[in-house]
Amino acid sequence: MITADYDIAIIGGGPVGAALALALRDSQLSVCVLEARPPNTASKDSRALALSYGSRLLLQRLGIWDALHDVSPIRKIHISQKHSFGRTLLHAEELNVPELGYVLPYPVLQDALTDKLQQSDIATIYGASVTQLKICNDLAVIDYLQEAVNYSLHVRLAVVADGGKLLMQQYPPEIHDYGQSALITHITCSASQAEIAYERFTPSGPLALLPFTSGYELVWTAPHLRAQEMLEWDDAKFLYELHQHFGDRVGEFLTVGKRTCFPLGLKRAPRQTPMQHTVLLGNAAQTMHPVAGQGFNMGLRDAWELAQEILHATPKTLGSESMLAAYRSQRRVDREAGIRFTDGLVRLFSNEMPLISAGRAAALTALDCLPFAKKFVAKRMMFGANG
Repeated sequence: MITADYDIAIIGGGPVGAALALALRDSQLSVCVLEARPPNTASKDSRALALSYGSRLLLQRLGIWDALHDVSPIRKIHISQKHSFGRTLLHAEELNVPELGYVLPYPVLQDALTDKLQQSDIATIYGASVTQLKICNDLAVIDYLQEAVNYSLHVRLAVVADGGKLLMQQYPPEIHDYGQSALITHITCSASQAEIAYERFTPSGPLALLPFTSGYELVWTAPHLRAQEMLEWDDAKFLYELHQHFGDRVGEFLTVGKRTCFPLGLKRAPRQTPMQHTVLLGNAAQTMHPVAGQGFNMGLRDAWELAQEILHATPKTLGSESMLAAYRSQRRVDREAGIRFTDGLVRLFSNEMPLISAGRAAALTALDCLPFAKKFVAKRMMFGANG
């Protein structure tokens, strides 16, 4: 009889996978993380992350929050529509929370999670490129390549937190191309307002300014070809076009940093548990449009709630269909609501139909005048549908 090498193997040591591993430390379960990067390798991802207040609470429970630096708070969110009178303001104090969210560099969070992981009882196998995941003898079998040598692990539960590449061909996700790309960069301006984030809807897609250090992290959504053109503009033209697109609410745009661009779409695995003894986590389960900043925050909630299901499982039920069904049930409402929320915003606001535009403006104005409605929306953004 084949015995398990570990109770749980987490494929992918990014922020979501690392968060799950830390939630399971000191649990008497044997846990390992398979990470493709070599050890002591700094993250090359220069993006800034938008964390919700709910994510801060989870990171505090994991003992991570106090280790983070270069964190910029968001205490107000200004939501508007281009060429429209409608707008909504969300205030942290109206919701009895210190902040609505935070902006910080991706490497800062990744490094803090990795450092905490190395201090724990969790085994991490670096330089491990997973080639196959299958089920055999009531265990998950993970084949991986490390330094040109093939290895296999038998585990009770395999958690795929690699972004979704591993099982994409075997279990194709549902994919919807929004016809948009997101251009990301850092900008400074003459009248920046600390702690205020801006979400501006335009016919070509949403534009977000997230307060960060002495300026803003810009997420500018545009059709694919237009976004590629924007990459080629010189700085003066880029800053001019940005002012024309956004307006002068933060004054004159002064400088722009390195620009990167990536296509946007909705990618959704039909099931978070595609086969026995297997769970998809974070972007492997769903990748959403960045509007309203829900993607990573949902992934972190995935990790936390999966950890609770694992910790409540018995040795016999770990990785079983009953445990996986309980996890799917627990995450169903939050997952479906989050996907519908972001997808609906993109479809509703990315058009120029006059009647719909007028209705959107009226809806934003009404939302601003209804405290209970604002609280409902803000709580969904901060904590997800499960609260």
